[in-house]
Amino acid sequence: MERRNFLKNAAISGIALTGITGAMNASASGTATSNAAKFKLKYAPGLGTFKENAGSDPIDNIKFIADQGFRAIFDNGLMGKSPEQQEKIAAELARQGMDLGPFVLYADFSVRSMVLNSEEVRDMLRKKMQDGIEVHKRTGVKYALVVPGRFDEKLHWDYQTANVIQNLRMCCDVIGDSGMKIVIEPLNAHTDHPGLFLTGMPQANLLCVAVNHPVCKIVNDIYHQQITEGNIIPNIDMCWDNIGAFHIGDNPGRKEPTTGEINYKNIFRHIYRKGYDGVLCCEHGNSKPGKEGELSWIQAYREVDSFEV
Repeated sequence: MERRNFLKNAAISGIALTGITGAMNASASGTATSNAAKFKLKYAPGLGTFKENAGSDPIDNIKFIADQGFRAIFDNGLMGKSPEQQEKIAAELARQGMDLGPFVLYADFSVRSMVLNSEEVRDMLRKKMQDGIEVHKRTGVKYALVVPGRFDEKLHWDYQTANVIQNLRMCCDVIGDSGMKIVIEPLNAHTDHPGLFLTGMPQANLLCVAVNHPVCKIVNDIYHQQITEGNIIPNIDMCWDNIGAFHIGDNPGRKEPTTGEINYKNIFRHIYRKGYDGVLCCEHGNSKPGKEGELSWIQAYREVDSFEV
C-alpha cells in the first residue's frame, strides 16, 4: 500500500473508532449519546432496537433514536398497540419532527387468502382496511403493509394473479381518499417464506400497474430481493414509480448493513440521488449483543450513509 493511502485509511479508521468509543463511554457512564448530525436518508430503526441503551418504553426509544440522528422509526406491531399508546407515539414523533414507517396491516403467511375469489376473504380485507384507516387517523402513518398470503397449488397461476388484482382494487376502493396507502411486500421463498404468492419486484410492479390505483404501492425489501433476484439498483429503477417504502437488511444473516454482501453505500447513494424522501425501515437484527452491539449498529449506518452527494 502506498504511504499516503495508508495514512488516509488510518485517519479514517481513527475517526470512526473515536466516534464509537465516545458513544460507548457515554453509554457506560449512564448518559445519553448525543449526535447532532442527521442522516441523509430516513433510516428507521424499529421500536425496541436499542432496548439495551434506551429501555423498553416506546417514548424513551424514540428520544434515543432521535438523539442518534435518525429521522424516522417503524413499528410493525403498531396496530396491536392501544389507541392511547398509538397517539403517544405519534405525538412524540411530531415533537421530534420524525416520520413513521409502514406498519403491518395484513400479513398471514399460513393461509391462502388474496389468491382466492372469495367473499369471506373480501369481508376480512374490508375490515382490515377500515381498521388500518383508524390507525392512520390516530398516528398519521402514511403506509400500511399488506402481504397477499400463500399461493394455491390447485389453481392456475394466472387466475390467482387476477384474484389478487381484484382484491387489491377492492382494498384501494375502501381506502379511497382517507390519506392512507398500502404497500405490498414481495418476500423470498428460499430462506424465510416458502409458499407465498408474492416473491419478486417485477411481479409486485405488475400488480401495481394492473391495480392502477394511486394508493397501491410496493415496499422494496432489499434483503428479500437480494435473495430472490438481486440486480438491486436496476430493479429499483424499473419499479421506481410504484415504490412507496424500503426495508433494509444485509444478506446473509439479515443483520445491519456492512455485515453481508450488499453494497448499501452505493444503493443508498443511488436512492438519495433519485430524490427519495421516504422511510427506509431497518428491519433486521444486530450482529453483536449488548449496549456495544447497538452502538456498533448505529456506527454501521454512519458508514453506509457517508456517500458523496
